[in-house]
Amino acid sequence: MIDIPMRTSQPLDCNSILNINIPTQTNQIFAQAAVNQTTVKTSESNRQTPSSAAINRSPAHSQASNQQTSPQTTVSQAPVPTQASIREIAIPILTKKIQKGQKIALDPSRQVRKIQVCLGWNVTNPQCDLDVSAFILGANGKVLGDDWFVFYGQEDSPDRSVHFSLSNHTDREYISVDFGRLNPAAAKIVFVLTINEAFTHKLNFSMVKDAYIRILNAENHQELVSFQMTDYYPNVISMMIGEIYLYHGTWKCNAIGNGVARDLEGLCQLYGVQTV
Repeated sequence: MIDIPMRTSQPLDCNSILNINIPTQTNQIFAQAAVNQTTVKTSESNRQTPSSAAINRSPAHSQASNQQTSPQTTVSQAPVPTQASIREIAIPILTKKIQKGQKIALDPSRQVRKIQVCLGWNVTNPQCDLDVSAFILGANGKVLGDDWFVFYGQEDSPDRSVHFSLSNHTDREYISVDFGRLNPAAAKIVFVLTINEAFTHKLNFSMVKDAYIRILNAENHQELVSFQMTDYYPNVISMMIGEIYLYHGTWKCNAIGNGVARDLEGLCQLYGVQTV
C-alpha cells in the first residue's frame, strides 16, 4: 500500500474529458469542488521534505503479470511558490510541431529506444504552480497497478523504465522513458500538468500560458515531435497535454490539450488508481 497526499474529488469517468472543456460557470465548479474537498495537512517545506498529510491507497490491481505491490511510502505535497520563486522561461525552438488532436509516429524506423518528454510553461498568476505527472496505462486505459504513475513524489515506475526529473535548464520538468525496460503490458503513457493547491487558491488554466510538450531522442537530444497549447480553460486545473501510445508495434504521439476540473486524486480515479 502506498500513502500519497492528494486533494479529494468526486468520482470521475472518461466522459468528463469530453465534456469539461466547454464554457461553464467556473465559480460554481470550484465552489462545489471546495465543499467536497477533505482537509489535509500540508508541509511548508520544499519538495524533498515529506509532509505528514497522507491518504491511503489500496494494493495494486495490475493488469500485467508478476507485478508486486510497492512498500508503504509517504510523499510530500508540493508547496505553493511566492512570486519571487516563479521565473519565466523562454520557449525552446520547436522544430516538429503538431496541432491539437494530431497523431504522429515518434519514430517510424523504430530505432529510438529512449526518449525524454520535456514540458514547460509560464504563468500570469504567481501562485499558479504546475506539476507534471505520467500515468502508465494498459490496453484497457487503466494503470497497470496503483503505483504505475510518476510525479515529483514518486520518481520511478516499478520497472524503472519511466523516471521523473526536475528542470534540465531548458524545460521546467521532464520524464524519461526507456522502451527497452518498459513493462510489455504498457500500451499508453499520458502526460498531465496539474495546478498545485488549485482549489484552495482558486487557480485555473486561464492563468497559464506558453505550455508545451516536446519529445526528444534521449541519445542525441533531437526533437521527434512537439506540441504547444493554444487553449487555456478557466474551468480546468489538470491538463492532459499529450500522450504516447503503442499502435501496431510503433509508438505514436497524440497532442491532446484537454483537461478536467479535478486534482491529482481525481486523475487517479480516472485512470484506475484506487484511493480512499
